[in-house]
Amino acid sequence: MLLKVGEPAKRSGLTVRTLHHYDAIGLLTASARAENGYRLYDRNDVARLHQIQALRRFGLALAEIHTCLTQPETPLVSIVARQIAMLDSQIAQAKRLRERLVDLHGVLLDGKEPELTDWLITLELMTMYDKYFSEDELARMPMYRNSQTPNPEWTELIGQVRTLMDSGAPPEGDEARALSMRWMTMLVRDTNGDARLLAKLNLMHDNEPSMQTHVGISTQLRDYALRAFSETKLLIYEKYLSPEEIRFMRANYGKRAMEWPQLMADVRDAIDAGVGPQTSRARELALRWLELFRSYAGDDPRTQAKFRHALQTEPELIAGTWADETLLAFIREAMANVAQPL
Repeated sequence: MLLKVGEPAKRSGLTVRTLHHYDAIGLLTASARAENGYRLYDRNDVARLHQIQALRRFGLALAEIHTCLTQPETPLVSIVARQIAMLDSQIAQAKRLRERLVDLHGVLLDGKEPELTDWLITLELMTMYDKYFSEDELARMPMYRNSQTPNPEWTELIGQVRTLMDSGAPPEGDEARALSMRWMTMLVRDTNGDARLLAKLNLMHDNEPSMQTHVGISTQLRDYALRAFSETKLLIYEKYLSPEEIRFMRANYGKRAMEWPQLMADVRDAIDAGVGPQTSRARELALRWLELFRSYAGDDPRTQAKFRHALQTEPELIAGTWADETLLAFIREAMANVAQPL
């Protein structure tokens, strides 16, 4: 079946003049001509037009498309696959926007008038999360799904911690420690217990001041909560250590605390990828883990044994840390490969 130029032009949304231009530059040449000289397009020509239109949507210039299509291997199946992926991304973005609009619609139905900043924040947040997380990660992160509207639980907790910090209360106090435990428990829940999401969330928080403003968690407030949370762990470890060991631990425990989420994220990636604990990759992770452990436990094997005993004896040391038994078991086996179990 052969088509006159008007039919593919109409179906593709292009003008006849555009198809004539494509012919003139050698981008899309009609396979046949009618007796009166009219261009006639067959199935292969229409398939090539599909490729051209798809590549245009990917942002390529006509010269780049021409180069691409003149290469020996430009399978149509790969271009269609890219189109599907692009549409999937657009659908996901539209779905997130729809969810936000539903929330704003609810505000309007309640007789309230959203401010301009409400709409701007919606767009900014969606763009911000997209910069740091994949679509799959966003789908698995309750914190993102609930980010479109204020979370009363978080709003209340952030306000309580800020009030306590502004009053000059030390993070080591009982109230600060209790609030920090709630903070970390909720954060584990809202990152789906996945250290990989936490690591990216930390990166986004550090790089995006507007994120800090929107959620009300400044770097100072976050660090206050982390110091209070660390104190809950330090007090437990102290039951197992000598005064000298306690002094060393307290002087160093928090210095590299922000490195743990990324390390646990890398371990989780290795586990999910099927990496065995006896492999070189596992050994590399074990050495990184051991380095961070030594930074606050020191190099004395007897002191390290005390920390290991405390970790195995006190379940509260694991609470709010994104470290589960699967992750720890992997590390223990990997540690055996470096002759230094943990």
